[in-house]
Amino acid sequence: MTTLSGPMLAPRAGGRPRQVVVLLHGYGSDGSDLIALAAHWQQVLPHALFVSPNAPEVSSDNPQGYQWFALDLDRPQSRTVGAPLARPILERFLAALWAQTGLSARETFLAGFSQGAMMALHVGLALPERLAGIVAFSGAFIPPPGFAEGRHPAPPVCLVHGDADGVVDPGLSDEAERALRARGVPVAYHVSPGVGHGIDPAGLEFATAFLAREAAKAEM
Repeated sequence: MTTLSGPMLAPRAGGRPRQVVVLLHGYGSDGSDLIALAAHWQQVLPHALFVSPNAPEVSSDNPQGYQWFALDLDRPQSRTVGAPLARPILERFLAALWAQTGLSARETFLAGFSQGAMMALHVGLALPERLAGIVAFSGAFIPPPGFAEGRHPAPPVCLVHGDADGVVDPGLSDEAERALRARGVPVAYHVSPGVGHGIDPAGLEFATAFLAREAAKAEM
């Protein structure tokens, strides 16, 4: 059985974590890349544990990196086939993480970039218990089974995308926003003008404000 591991960062405030933020890296990268977001988000989530697992497969294009699923010339089909295959692995990782920390979905944020954003949305909207929130940078939405019927809880979602992204079409975040809103999912959406396939300061600030807002709601 495949298990995931990667870097983690303890709560800045010390003590037992009150929340956990799971960071899902992009295609060909690794957990060490996205754990850098913790330095920005610890300011608003001082009691959070940050975990950034490596994806389950070695990247087809970069043997030093990892992939959640393989990409071929037909990228849309790669997503729709690959994400469901990777979902059980990530679900098992979350279950083990919650068992170890004593936390639950309610105290968990899923955040991802690119392929990791696709996994965050696909898995986060398929869980039987509502997450604290999902942040998807430069991603796309692959609806999980039961989404159209409203079978699973709908956590708040933050979408961020650069309108000059030449790797993942920014129109995919537009499509995601429409699909999520149509099913009653609360969505915060930011488009970064002139930004390519990356996270710019304005997009990061927008996501940080989203996390702060949703964390405050959860503690009320």
